[in-house]
Amino acid sequence: MTHGRHDFFAAQYYFHNRIKFPAIIKNENKDITDLGWEIYPEGIYHILKDLKKYNLPIYITENGLADAKDEKRKKFIKDHLFWMNKAIKDGINVRGYFYWSLLDNFEWDKGFWPRFGLVEIDYKNLERKPRKSFYVYKKIIENNGIE
Repeated sequence: MTHGRHDFFAAQYYFHNRIKFPAIIKNENKDITDLGWEIYPEGIYHILKDLKKYNLPIYITENGLADAKDEKRKKFIKDHLFWMNKAIKDGINVRGYFYWSLLDNFEWDKGFWPRFGLVEIDYKNLERKPRKSFYVYKKIIENNGIE
């Protein structure tokens, strides 16, 4: 904090829930993660649009999905970056994006089975193996954009 105010906002976005009163989840669930979370990339845009009112830089500090087979991660990343780019074009001060996570990791309430990593971990020998989505994300970073 500087002079009693925040310097930036950190936002995390994984999924959304459509709620119909009284608290009934009404997701379409056309495309879901290994955890059963509905994939809704446009939601990141709405979060960013709402944060614009605070007039502070915004960093996406976590955005990812559990995808053990690495079948959806490439599209997930590209689609979320598309909507983040739309927010930037609409004048929202987005300064950074961090995919969650570089490595498969321990999820406090689920253990080791959800696979969020761009790099797969073999928990028997701790061998690390970059997934195909790792190279897609690497290329996006190198090109500073999506082709």
